[in-house]
Amino acid sequence: MKSSENMSKNDVLRVKLEVLKREHRDLDEAIAALQEKSAPDQLTLRRLKKQKLSLKDRIAALDDELTPDIIA
Repeated sequence: MKSSENMSKNDVLRVKLEVLKREHRDLDEAIAALQEKSAPDQLTLRRLKKQKLSLKDRIAALDDELTPDIIA
């Protein structure tokens, strides 16, 4: 039973990871589109970049949680 609970948790984590990666890509596209403007809103740009960085940290944390530690 414990094994199936772990699988279920890992499956949920994988789905969350994919959602975060998609959000990260979307933010990347939004930032690129904003930067193409002749006079981009610097405050919005800064906010989007901060949000993107936060997502990157959450993605890394989930990735670490899903990847077992290998002690060499």
